[in-house]
Amino acid sequence: MDVRRLDLLRELAERGTVHAVAEATHRTPSAVSQQLKVLEREAGLPLTERRGRGLVLTDAGRALAASATDVAVAIERATSVWDEYRNRPIGTVTVATFPTFGQMVVPAVLRTLEAVPGLRVVVSDRDPDLEDFPDLAADFDIVIAQAISGERNWVRRGLRITQLLSEPLDVVLPVGHRLSGQTVLTPADLADESWIGVPVGYPLDRLLSSIEAESGGELRVVQRVSDNRIAEAMVAAGLGIGLLPRYTASGPERGIVLRPLAGLDATRRIVALSRPDRAERLAVRTVLDAIRVEAQSVAASHTAPEPEELTTPRWV
Repeated sequence: MDVRRLDLLRELAERGTVHAVAEATHRTPSAVSQQLKVLEREAGLPLTERRGRGLVLTDAGRALAASATDVAVAIERATSVWDEYRNRPIGTVTVATFPTFGQMVVPAVLRTLEAVPGLRVVVSDRDPDLEDFPDLAADFDIVIAQAISGERNWVRRGLRITQLLSEPLDVVLPVGHRLSGQTVLTPADLADESWIGVPVGYPLDRLLSSIEAESGGELRVVQRVSDNRIAEAMVAAGLGIGLLPRYTASGPERGIVLRPLAGLDATRRIVALSRPDRAERLAVRTVLDAIRVEAQSVAASHTAPEPEELTTPRWV
């Protein structure tokens, strides 16, 4: 069987439609369909079947698509061994990240990798509310993903998962707030507060719902913004309190203070996702190692925020 046709079958399994496969592989849909028919004749079994206006894989097609992944991994592993002998992690590595991780990790990684000849890293930012991080792995070598509760469907997608860091999500208060003198806050402390929230559906919005359920009070969301700097400015102005990731949040110099939240799992877990064949490339492993090292360095440089000594409260 032709490896290139096997790869088209695998792309269909990953992307779901012939049209999507055609776009990703720079072919016409008819050319993709033609190649799949040739592969089907070579296999001697039906690999796809018509469902509505589209094609879906048969059981035999899904089995062969899984085998195509194994073939792709083996090819990339062999290429990687040769690159290691030559000590040449060359080529372009594409990375998709959400903004706050890009802010705290990516610049230092790019600076470090400038010293590697022949290696080019191309970074794209994606919205933090994205649920389908695994889908991006079809188009990017490394996808930086976040979740507040577990790994979602990442494991079931057959992707390589590299743990990068666990980052606390702290309550952000204006300087002088009545709660800023406490070492740790609980949901009960936050009952009946006004909040600067995030758009509905964002991971942090679900955490706000959990705080409300635990506190027994109503959390009034007075504004919803997706940009953390805008949220910080609103909190500093005394318009409400909020939640922010600890490592990229500002501090008293911007008119805000952070306090840890107890009683809930207020942590976002950040991982890197890759297709298993792409994860074998020496260039991809080189970039991923640099990302992991920098992420660990960022985590090690942060400690829990200290309580504020209150004199004259500004906000009550």
